[in-house]
Amino acid sequence: MKMTRSEVPSVAFLPTDRGDFKIEIFHEETTGFDHVALTLGDMSGPDPVLIRLHSECLTGDVFSSTRCDCGPQLHAALDAIVERGWGALLYLRQEGRGIGLHAKIQAYHLQDAGADTLDANLMLGLPADGRDYAIAAEMLESLGVANVELLTNNPEKVNQLTKHGINVAARTPLIVGVGTHNRDYLATKGERMGHHISDQDL
Repeated sequence: MKMTRSEVPSVAFLPTDRGDFKIEIFHEETTGFDHVALTLGDMSGPDPVLIRLHSECLTGDVFSSTRCDCGPQLHAALDAIVERGWGALLYLRQEGRGIGLHAKIQAYHLQDAGADTLDANLMLGLPADGRDYAIAAEMLESLGVANVELLTNNPEKVNQLTKHGINVAARTPLIVGVGTHNRDYLATKGERMGHHISDQDL
């Protein structure tokens, strides 16, 4: 992965209803995507720094869809960072676990007909999860973060960050927003995709 920055820094103050963050944009040359880091406080810690890698989800984050848990996870992660007093949320342009918005809605169509979230992607000839977190590791390194407490249920995020030189000192679960319309979706992630989600969580 390659990142570029313009001569004018893409960094600014971003007040929100949850707290006053700094927003910084990282451009990924290989995909053309702009990824976002929302940071609060000193990124030098004390270690480890609370980090959330959040993949873009238009339907959940913007339209508050209850088919997934993305919107509640986004908000809960920001709240946790504010409560801690320092940390960062990396908003990664990896819609639909990396398959893009168009294919994600096609996958939703197949799910409406009975397929689960994993099989729907495979039926489209796409990976169950096509995300690559190399860009996230580069962003963390640029922010001066080497040791993290990762807010996630997904072991692959831990594995990939570790592979790219980020020390994941702790993993904190983020199970929120469980409801009627996403319980099967979450169960599939736990049972078939290795996420740390148990029957008790659902």
